[in-house]
Amino acid sequence: MKESRELELKSTITNTFLKTVSAFSNYNTGKIIFGVDDNGKIVGLENIEELCLDLENKINDNINPKPDFKFIKDKKKNIITLIVEEGMNKPYLYKGKAYKRNDTSTVEVDKIELNRLTLSGLNQYYEELKAKNQNLEFNILKKELEEKLFLNNFSKDILKTLNLYDEKNGYNNAAELLADKNTFSGVDIAKFGKNIDEILDRNLLLNISIILQYKKTLEVFNRYYKYEQIIGSERIEKELIPERAFREVIANALIHRTWDVNSNIRISMYEDKLEVSSPGGLPSGISEKEYLNGQISQLRNPILANIFFRLKYIEMFGTGIRRINESYKDYLVKPAFEIFENSIKITLPITKTKLFLTTDERIIMDILEKGNILSSGEILEKVEFKKDKLNRLLKKLIQKNYIDVIGNGRGTRYFKK
Repeated sequence: MKESRELELKSTITNTFLKTVSAFSNYNTGKIIFGVDDNGKIVGLENIEELCLDLENKINDNINPKPDFKFIKDKKKNIITLIVEEGMNKPYLYKGKAYKRNDTSTVEVDKIELNRLTLSGLNQYYEELKAKNQNLEFNILKKELEEKLFLNNFSKDILKTLNLYDEKNGYNNAAELLADKNTFSGVDIAKFGKNIDEILDRNLLLNISIILQYKKTLEVFNRYYKYEQIIGSERIEKELIPERAFREVIANALIHRTWDVNSNIRISMYEDKLEVSSPGGLPSGISEKEYLNGQISQLRNPILANIFFRLKYIEMFGTGIRRINESYKDYLVKPAFEIFENSIKITLPITKTKLFLTTDERIIMDILEKGNILSSGEILEKVEFKKDKLNRLLKKLIQKNYIDVIGNGRGTRYFKK
């Protein structure tokens, strides 16, 4: 038994556990086990019935609003498990302060995080808040709506329909982000040479519509990762990185980032790859596994996401990761996704070598995706052709240098390079 983000161990009862009650109520359901030391050793407690009553009183007297919790008493081991549910009425405060779990410790949240908790408790998004600047123009948005949706009567009624304006509060933050000029951060693009000390080009896209940020970013991408090749009498456009993948990355960065921090989306362009780092970790309620599998059910900025969908910058909510991966299906190299507490980084490598596969070879390569190391018998269970054919296909893939083999005899295993 080890402490984690969702588990705290307490050998004795002190009021410090109330900070963790606040943290679990604010962010994610968790457990506090009393009578177990930091090393996971059971030390036990006396009079656990009385202690449960004492713990309950401490929580009810000190946490505001009252959280949802329950006790599980183990009378054989003399330990108490306190289960604290994530609540709906955030923020949950202990002595006027809100807390969160930081790995295995509990820390006070900062002002930005407290504001986010307050909005969550009100079931509101930052993009819905009244914009500080109410003197906004929408020429860029108007032009896009005319071209993409054939709207010729742009007006405040259209902005109301798009949830960018209401009579009571005026324009919201989403509206300001889409306005021709705004007060928000933007995109910082750097093109590097052979190392990070050599900056060949720099583009700062600040205080302009996120529509313009999206379009200008694509222009810079096309400048460095597209080229024309003359084949016979034809001029063929080639991509060093799939443009479809980059479009998904930058569109998702703009609509899923946190806009309440003064931090830019950073795009680092190298000779062998491109990296996009966007402010904000995963939205609340989304696990890393769900994110990587393209199962994004919680949108951080639903108004912006809806408008990007209407303008056809994104195809469908929550499927960007799958389409990024799909763009690389014919290449040996694959995108990389790194998730941090306050940012997400996506790396798109240069596509030097294209895979030339038959339909049957593609089936085997798909089975060996995601680091699978399998025997021929394990692969055979997942395909519809016979063992002799499978062995021929595996041999061809080894010859093409697409897969490798370890072990021998019955211990032979295959994996994707």
